[in-house]
Amino acid sequence: MKTVPFILLLIAAAVIGIATFVEDAHGTLYAQTVIYGSLWFKLLWTVIIVATAALIVRRKAWRSIPVLLLHLSFGVIFAGALTTAFTGRKGMLHLRQGSTTEEYADEQKRIFTLPFVMRLDSFYVEYYAGTEAPADYVSQITCLQSDGVRLARPRISMNRIFSRQGYRFYQSSYDEDMKGSWLTVNYDPWGTAITYAGFILFGLSCLLMLCARIGEFRRLLRHPLLKKGGLFLLAGFWAMQAQADPPLPVVKRVQADSLAAKQVIYNERVAPLNTLAKDFVQKLYGRPTYRGLSPEQVVSSWMLYPEEWSHVPIIRIKSRELRTTLRLQGDYAALTDLFDGTQYKLQSLWQHEQNRQSKLGKAIQETDEKVGLILMLTQGTLIRPVPAGTPRLSTPKVKAELLYNRIPFSKILAMTNLTLGIVAFGLLLYRMLKNRRAGIAENRLWTALLYLATAFHAFGYALRGYVSGSLPLSNGYETMQFVVLPVLLTACLLHRRFPYTRPFGFLLSGFILLVAHLGEMNPQITPLMPVLSSPWLSYHVSFIMISYALFAFVWLNAILALCLMGRRKSVLSPLPRERVEQLTLLSRILLYPATFLLGVGIVMGAVWANVSWGSYWFWDPKEVWALAAFIIYGLSFHRSLLPWLRHPRAYHIYMIVAFAVVLMTYFGVNYLLGGMHSYANA
Repeated sequence: MKTVPFILLLIAAAVIGIATFVEDAHGTLYAQTVIYGSLWFKLLWTVIIVATAALIVRRKAWRSIPVLLLHLSFGVIFAGALTTAFTGRKGMLHLRQGSTTEEYADEQKRIFTLPFVMRLDSFYVEYYAGTEAPADYVSQITCLQSDGVRLARPRISMNRIFSRQGYRFYQSSYDEDMKGSWLTVNYDPWGTAITYAGFILFGLSCLLMLCARIGEFRRLLRHPLLKKGGLFLLAGFWAMQAQADPPLPVVKRVQADSLAAKQVIYNERVAPLNTLAKDFVQKLYGRPTYRGLSPEQVVSSWMLYPEEWSHVPIIRIKSRELRTTLRLQGDYAALTDLFDGTQYKLQSLWQHEQNRQSKLGKAIQETDEKVGLILMLTQGTLIRPVPAGTPRLSTPKVKAELLYNRIPFSKILAMTNLTLGIVAFGLLLYRMLKNRRAGIAENRLWTALLYLATAFHAFGYALRGYVSGSLPLSNGYETMQFVVLPVLLTACLLHRRFPYTRPFGFLLSGFILLVAHLGEMNPQITPLMPVLSSPWLSYHVSFIMISYALFAFVWLNAILALCLMGRRKSVLSPLPRERVEQLTLLSRILLYPATFLLGVGIVMGAVWANVSWGSYWFWDPKEVWALAAFIIYGLSFHRSLLPWLRHPRAYHIYMIVAFAVVLMTYFGVNYLLGGMHSYANA
């Protein structure tokens, strides 16, 4: 009987996980109707809440106030969700400039009437200064009584809502002629308030769980095992190759370098020319420099001598099939290799491949984009001067961006930390199996290297934030850069008591940076999308990323513990039980902040969604898998009710399986399922 709630929770986690694939195959409306909005789905969660409440009463859980409040918060959140499902309404309101209406339609096309009248006075798009990148979408509205008396004149835009008599209006879309606006209407007078009360109760209970003197977390921190503790940095980075002496005209380095700080419009923002030039060469050649020539030399030389540079093999073609089709001798093609007289070779190839979704078709598209960049450069449309009246970057910001462009922070740290991590992890395993300890001098060396790596990454991330003018969390590349910070900081904080965290910190940070560097995530600095210009986004992503970093430490802990336990039969010396106990203890300690941060991050995301889109939960694939991860990790706290979790081997295997759900949440959803969170890899 005591395991029923946990079995039901695992079933619920499996159901919502499967539902994301059903949605991907049959569409969102089908999944909402057949699964998320169905009666049986609501009954499943109702039974879970009832069974949990019965278990709490049976186990007399009210004797621990934090535990009681934590589980009570789940019940309040569920009650709020049910209230929203049965009493709330959501629809769309379409307004044309100058016209009035008091009717809106829901998803089933049913018409409802507002207790007041709405009129659109104007709709317009605000742009980032000097660019065509939208900064906000704005509807200027007049709210009237039925007799024409004006009640309010709100400005509705992204992350700026209008509330009246229990109705909330959100900017959703607009007509192509810019004379019409679509507003999301959300009428939920009770459900949202109840759910928010549950959110607040959840946050409070998490703090109490971490701070309560008689709580499990504080007891783990007082464990006796906590009192027992237990390759060189690359000297430089060879980014510049020996400059060849190419038989083509090249602008002198001094003249080209003087162009680096010139300000242009690039990626819909004001940026130094160096940023544009670096991205141009990187896109074409695969590296930020070409044969020792600086990016400014390449761009300015090509503009001045287009005929000569069109014969230079600088366009990298990764596809062997495309290189064979074009009869190329190496990995690079010149612009002239892609033309047969005036005939563009890729055009005929694309006509043959465009409907096949083949790898060759993708390679043709990528190469065509590079050709397009070259043509834009030679035709004078790639480099756009800053319009008069547009605010320019300050001198310190220009210098900061030039510094950020010249130091490949991610590449240096990925190579360095992976190398150090492999060496440190190998030494750690060797010493544990031989039951030896590292010397004081060696410990100090590894600690110094860890602190240097942390400071180096923190400086690079802060520099990117200063250049972009916001916390860098707007795409997949930046979120992976951010998650490296808690990984390294966690290793810095714990390495004295838990030596294992030092190699873990190096390995995890190096791997994450390598994935960001090689995973085709966009490293360019761009303006924020309007919906992302919200402080709730920063809180949401920050909390989630920190939790993922801590879960990664738990995962590596589990791998190391299983390695040590697996050696029991193959070595004559007894298993160092104390080492395994330390790893288990560290895992259990980290699970508290990791799981609570994940839960709080989900809550922050719900608030952000409510502010931006009018609803705090959409059953989006990213939301669903984050909830599944929270459920899976949440079960691991119930060792007294699930005896198998008390066995180290079973516990660590469970932690490895649980981390697979985290990987699915971050990577699998982005690459397999998509959804509203697909911007994360933009």
